[in-house]
Amino acid sequence: MARSPSNTRKNHEPSRVPAWVWLFTGAVLGAFIMFLTRLSEIQPDQGKSNSSPKESAKESQKPRFDFYSLLKETEVPTPKAAKPKTSQPQKISPKQEFLLQVASFQSMKDADQLRAELILLNLDAYTERAKIRNGETWHRVIVGPFTSKSKLSKARSILLSNRHEALVLKRSPQG
Repeated sequence: MARSPSNTRKNHEPSRVPAWVWLFTGAVLGAFIMFLTRLSEIQPDQGKSNSSPKESAKESQKPRFDFYSLLKETEVPTPKAAKPKTSQPQKISPKQEFLLQVASFQSMKDADQLRAELILLNLDAYTERAKIRNGETWHRVIVGPFTSKSKLSKARSILLSNRHEALVLKRSPQG
């Protein structure tokens, strides 16, 4: 039987090594030769250094940390403060109340829009008109009033988490 033409071609072609294999092999061989060259330049340590005895004493000396002893010497006694009661939330005196002013707008429409957003955040928000010195009317968006500092802090953290800076106002309950 005659051989097929594809088998004869495979047997007669020499096997080729890809170019990247030659490149990689050359790089590894070059790195090895450089390593051997550098290794031959290093002089072996014969146990004795050529430096003076003072320099060798400095090298063998370990670093000292005086922080702990200095800290004990500079300790300052502090008076013991009375611990606040944390079980009960701090109540604000009935003579004052705290409010959070979130924003102030010239347009009532803008103030109402922000008030609606704050109501959706479950905050007790309202608007109030304020006349300033030159007769302009501004519409303030207010959250509150708050009867305890913990409720004030909670509302302020909700506002901050929703990217609203709030100004804390202290007022008497009458207005």
